[in-house]
Amino acid sequence: MNARYASKTRRGAVAVAITSVVFFVAGCGADDKPPSGKPTSTAVAPPKSTGTQETQPSEEPTETLAVLKGNDGVQLVISSAVRDAGGFLTVKGELKNTSSRSIALPGQIRGDETEVMQHGNSLGGATLLDAVGKKRYYVLRDTDGRPLTTTGLDILPAGKEATVFLQFPAPPASTTEVSFQLPTFEPATLKLS
Repeated sequence: MNARYASKTRRGAVAVAITSVVFFVAGCGADDKPPSGKPTSTAVAPPKSTGTQETQPSEEPTETLAVLKGNDGVQLVISSAVRDAGGFLTVKGELKNTSSRSIALPGQIRGDETEVMQHGNSLGGATLLDAVGKKRYYVLRDTDGRPLTTTGLDILPAGKEATVFLQFPAPPASTTEVSFQLPTFEPATLKLS
């Protein structure tokens, strides 16, 4: 086969492919008008806000299990500590800056384990202490050593808050309360559900 014939064949194949795409795209928009006699569906715009009320999230109000006070007006407000069927205990809450200036969160809150420190600032230094069972539970890590907790916690602006979570191995069902500890914060007792 000579080069001239191969070149013409390739150009012809490309032309057929482009023509097919053009007809396909044109065919997709062929039914711009709905068939007569059938109602059209239209998007309904949400009601306009008057600006006086904020929309409330659909979640139920959260209760406060504990408030841990840290340095410089930083607080950790824990709203839940729930066991799940997989054998984990998930702690959720809000990290709040109650001061009038931005706060750089201390590096101690991530703990001092080399693997955890490689993944930036987090709450990886948190522990649960089961006094009855005489056990300490650390934040779980994934296979790459990342803590199963909120990460990327560096600076918290004045008056702002950040939603946080932490996952631990679940203590036995007989353990109903644990001491939650986070470096640079006061410890607090959590009732487990």
